Amino acid sequence: MNLLQNIMNHNEEFVREKKYEQFRTTKFPNKKMVILTCMDTRLLELLPNALNLSNGDVKIIKNAGAVVVHPFGSIMRSILVALYELKADEVLVIGHHDCGMSALNSESMLSKMKERGISEEIIDTLEHSGIELDKWLTGFSSVSESVSHSVDMIKKHPLIPNTVPVHGLVIDPETGKLDLVVDGYKLD
Repeated sequence: MNLLQNIMNHNEEFVREKKYEQFRTTKFPNKKMVILTCMDTRLLELLPNALNLSNGDVKIIKNAGAVVVHPFGSIMRSILVALYELKADEVLVIGHHDCGMSALNSESMLSKMKERGISEEIIDTLEHSGIELDKWLTGFSSVSESVSHSVDMIKKHPLIPNTVPVHGLVIDPETGKLDLVVDGYKLD
C-alpha cells in the first residue's frame, strides 16, 4: 500500500470514529497571534508544546527557514490575512538552530534537480528570464540574522500598522529552548 492510500485509510477511520471532535475550534486564533516558522519536521509537535499552544491558539505559517523573501509574496499576504481578517494582533517569527536553509547551496540543489530530470535548458531559460537561481536557492549563514531580517521585512511593510508587535525568536530543535532575538514590544 502506498503512502497516499495509508493516509486515506487512516482518514476514513478518523472521521468515522469522530476523532476530530477533540480538535474543534474556530478559525480565529485564541491567543491572537500569527507565527511564521520553519517547515522542519522536528518542529511539528515540539514548537506548539514549547510555546504552550493548543489547537486553535494561533495561526501558523511554515516555509523553508521562516524567511520572508518578498514583501508582496504569499508569506506576507498570509500574515496580513491573519492580522486583518482573522483577528491576530501579534506576529512571531521563529527560526531554529541547525536549519537546513543555513546549509542550502545553489550548486548542490541545481545538481539534484538535474538528477531528477530538470533539463539544463529549463534552468538556462529561467536564468535568461531574469531569475537569479543562484541567489534564490542559497540559504543564510546566521539564523539570528535571518530571523531579524524577516522581522524587519514585516515591521517595515507599508500595510502593517506600527502598533503590531513583531517578535523574533530562535528555537533549539532538540530541547525546545527559545532564544529571544527581537522583542517586538520594544520600540526601535
